[in-house]
Amino acid sequence: MSDAVVVGLDVGGTSTRAVALTLSGERLGTGRAGGGNPTSHGVERAAAELLTALRGAVRGFDPARVRAGAVGLAGAGRLRADPAGRAAFDRAWSDAGLRCPYTVHSDALVGYASGTAAPDGTILIAGTGAIAAQVRDLRLDRIADGHGWLLGDAGSGFWLGREAVRALLADLDTGTAPGPLGRRLLAELLGTTEVAARPRDTVDAVVQAVTRQPPVHLARFAPPVVDEAVAGDPGAAELLHRAAAHLVTSAGRIRADGATTPLVLGGGLLTGDTPLGAAVKAEAGRRWPDAPVHSAGDGAAAAAWLAARTLPEVTDPAARHALLVPSAD
Repeated sequence: MSDAVVVGLDVGGTSTRAVALTLSGERLGTGRAGGGNPTSHGVERAAAELLTALRGAVRGFDPARVRAGAVGLAGAGRLRADPAGRAAFDRAWSDAGLRCPYTVHSDALVGYASGTAAPDGTILIAGTGAIAAQVRDLRLDRIADGHGWLLGDAGSGFWLGREAVRALLADLDTGTAPGPLGRRLLAELLGTTEVAARPRDTVDAVVQAVTRQPPVHLARFAPPVVDEAVAGDPGAAELLHRAAAHLVTSAGRIRADGATTPLVLGGGLLTGDTPLGAAVKAEAGRRWPDAPVHSAGDGAAAAAWLAARTLPEVTDPAARHALLVPSAD
């Protein structure tokens, strides 16, 4: 077995994770740093976080052993098209003692690779936003949604939060007593679950409380929707059902009916044992009954696997995937 080492990074808006692996799957080191997305944080800060994570990953061995690396991040295309941004990342790579080449991939592709080694399939991601992407020969092909809170992201955390508040306002308009989810939203927005003697006063207060904050803050109400659905609130459960339908519909824009290639679920609302993940799996099972459904897992390890695929001694990438990328299913 080659003693070559590969390095992978999963760069997000809130954290950056790096891992160094041998081709047999031995984990030599890990590193963690703050958000490293150059779009949201600027190139110089992003490169600094990249360097911090890299140094943590290679601290315990000679970085000269690293033969290849890969970085997964949102907006990868913008970084590749920005000479100054790529130069800043190159400097961070060199300052960490690495002399090998590295590639930059979309976070969607890395998320897909964290769930399966299959070259063709689909990833569906739901967090604050939502996006679906078709993968062909381990390259992003077609993309659906990801249009942002104003125009799309149907079924996302933002969508759930907005729809929950809209349902609360509809109850107040019609004089219906808010259910458990509505009362929880009232408590978080107004500090009380009481409806004013004139319900329109509560409506106005809710609207003002929401509109005083940036729109994306509505995503903070997604966890209450999930919690109340689990607790048995039928209104919250209906929101999860609608969200699942929206997400599967988005994937269906780019995925043929009856497809048998894998579907990977990613993002905080779909990974792990989540109610929305279960609802999406059920909905996807009806539309693609013969397709395996996987959960996205360790993005940094998946990036390392994508790097390993570039090495000549890696002749069976699928077998190597089983060694390098822990299963999240």
